[in-house]
Amino acid sequence: MQRFYKALGFTFILLVIDQVIKIWVKTHMTIGQEIPLIDNWFIIQFVENPGMAFGLELGGNWGKLALSTFRLIAIGGILWYLYKLAKESADGMVMFCISLILAGATGNMIDSAFYGIIFNSSMHQVAEFMPQSGTYGTFMHGKVVDMFAFPDVLRDNFSLFRPIYNFADACITVAVVFVLFNWKKFVKEEKKAPSSETV
Repeated sequence: MQRFYKALGFTFILLVIDQVIKIWVKTHMTIGQEIPLIDNWFIIQFVENPGMAFGLELGGNWGKLALSTFRLIAIGGILWYLYKLAKESADGMVMFCISLILAGATGNMIDSAFYGIIFNSSMHQVAEFMPQSGTYGTFMHGKVVDMFAFPDVLRDNFSLFRPIYNFADACITVAVVFVLFNWKKFVKEEKKAPSSETV
């Protein structure tokens, strides 16, 4: 099971990177604040996502709880699939992509599960860790921290990539791109040798 543990180690490193970035943004910036990195082409822009990708969300507290529960089940399924791949000595590229997806899903799940109970609001103030004044949410009702943005370039009404995302989202996106360009590695073909019968 050495390959499985290596995949988990890689996943853990990605998770640490994701959480370090998010916690730094959460404790150094306020909602809507921007930090230009590459002229006006690539910036850090702090937003919080209460739901799914691209700001979509299910209605109310029950919707948020249902989404968080689904994420937990999905993470469990991905972890089991990674274990299965390791046992079957799957291609390294496949293991790499599944580890990326596991890291991305888990990273955003950590935000949803815990950020509401360890931080206060980032609206008009820099958030504090475990503030005495109280936190902004409850368990499983936290908001996902997003920060990477490509602002409008070339023309005022043109956007290279409008959604604001985070490192966890980037991990999942990279995995999907690898899958699309290496699809044959992800389709296990079983060729059965023709059986010969003696009459």
